[in-house]
Amino acid sequence: MDKALVLIDLQNDYFPGGKMELAGSLEAVARAGKRLEAFRRQGLPVIHIQHLALRPGASFFLPGTAGAEIHPRVQPLAGETVIQKNYPNGFRQTGLLEGLQALGVRQLALAGMMTHMCVEATTRAACDLGFECLLAHDACATRALSFGAVSVPAEQVQAAFVAALQGLYARVQTAGDIAAGL
Repeated sequence: MDKALVLIDLQNDYFPGGKMELAGSLEAVARAGKRLEAFRRQGLPVIHIQHLALRPGASFFLPGTAGAEIHPRVQPLAGETVIQKNYPNGFRQTGLLEGLQALGVRQLALAGMMTHMCVEATTRAACDLGFECLLAHDACATRALSFGAVSVPAEQVQAAFVAALQGLYARVQTAGDIAAGL
């Protein structure tokens, strides 16, 4: 087993009715769900990463809330690993690296939310740790951002961060192409 699927922060607060709704979240989780099904059919490892906000003043992913729960479309099955984290990087102060090493994983297929934050941080860290990364850009979602007087629409945030990861940090593909390559 040298491949694993890593689903990052596909949690209820990012969906309609949640405390931090993202653009395209429903479409992204549907594609991530199809990818999850493909990995399960092949008997390949699946790792779910769940963010729990512990910093003072946090307004979403609060422990014990429905918003912090993993979305029903990608709900973990018994035996699938769930890594809880408190920082954007899924490797920081978690057992993710040790778990992947114990499985002999060398290639990570990644999807999740928010592209510009936790997906980006985890993908870069994975590459720096020596993993080959496949990022399913269409199974990720983000939100609009601003800097000073400049407002950046979610679609442009998504494109900029995916473009920055493409090449050195990850091979960027559609979820369907990654699943077809299993």
